[in-house]
Amino acid sequence: MRSAYLTLSIILLSGCSQSNQQEALGTLERDRIVLKATASEIVLSEPIPEGTMVAAGSLLVQLDDRRQQAVVARAEAEVAQASARLEELRNGARPEEIAAASARVAGARAEVIEAEASYQRARELRQQKLAAQAALDRALATRDAAEANLESASEDLLRLTNGTREEQLDQGAAALQAARAQLALEQHRLSELSVVATRDAYLDSLPSHVGERVSQGDTLALLLADDQPYARVYVPEPWRARLQIGDRRQVRVDGVAKTFTGRLRWICLLYTSPSPRDSTLD
Repeated sequence: MRSAYLTLSIILLSGCSQSNQQEALGTLERDRIVLKATASEIVLSEPIPEGTMVAAGSLLVQLDDRRQQAVVARAEAEVAQASARLEELRNGARPEEIAAASARVAGARAEVIEAEASYQRARELRQQKLAAQAALDRALATRDAAEANLESASEDLLRLTNGTREEQLDQGAAALQAARAQLALEQHRLSELSVVATRDAYLDSLPSHVGERVSQGDTLALLLADDQPYARVYVPEPWRARLQIGDRRQVRVDGVAKTFTGRLRWICLLYTSPSPRDSTLD
C-alpha cells in the first residue's frame, strides 16, 4: 500500500500560539480494492505489471475459462431447446400428425367391430352348449380391450385437433425464461474469470503467478484508489471528547512544506489499547 507518515496538528485551544497546539501522528492512505477469484482455475496471464496506473475495465488477470465456456454452451443449447418446444406448443399439431391419429382411430374402430362380432358368435355357441365358457370369456375380454383402444385413440385425436391448452403454453414460456436466466448467470460467471479493474486505480500487487492454480476466494489483485487520499490518525484518549465528525484540522505531511486542511470523516474506537482512538480525515 502506498502511504506516507504525516503529522496532524489539532488546535485544542482558541489561541494560535505554538504552545496551544498539540499533534497526533498517523499515515496517509488510499482506499484498497481487493479483487478475488470466483472459481478455482489456473492463471493464464497478467498483462499489466505491478506498480502501474490502470483505468477501469483494464484486464488484470485472466483465468482459464474453458470449463465455463462449455457450461455456457450447454446453457445456450438448453435455451434453444426450450424455445423450440414453446414454438411447437404455439403452432399445435401438424396435419400429418392429425392424419396419423385419424388413421389410428379408424383402425381401432374396425377392431371393435370385429371383436364385437366374435363375441356375439361365441355367446350364441355358448347358449347352444357348443363352446366352453372360457371361449366366451376370451371373446368378451378381446372386445373390451378393443373398445378401450378405440377410446384412447379418439382422445389422442381430440387432443391434437383441439390445440394446445393455455396452461401448457404458460409452462413452455416459463421453461424458456428459466433457461435464459440460467444462461445469463453462466455468462456472468464466465466474465468473472477475466478480472478487470473496477475503477481507475494504482495496481499495487498481483499475489498470484501465471501458471498457478488459485482457489475460490483467493486474492488476485490489490488496487489503490486513484482519488483523494485520507489520513489515519491515532488520537490519545483525552482528545476524543474535543473531536466531532465534520471538524476541520490542519494536516502536515513529512517532506511536504504545504499545510493541508482535512475534514474528520469518522472516529473508530480501538478496544485493544487502553488510550488511543483511531480517526480519519479526508
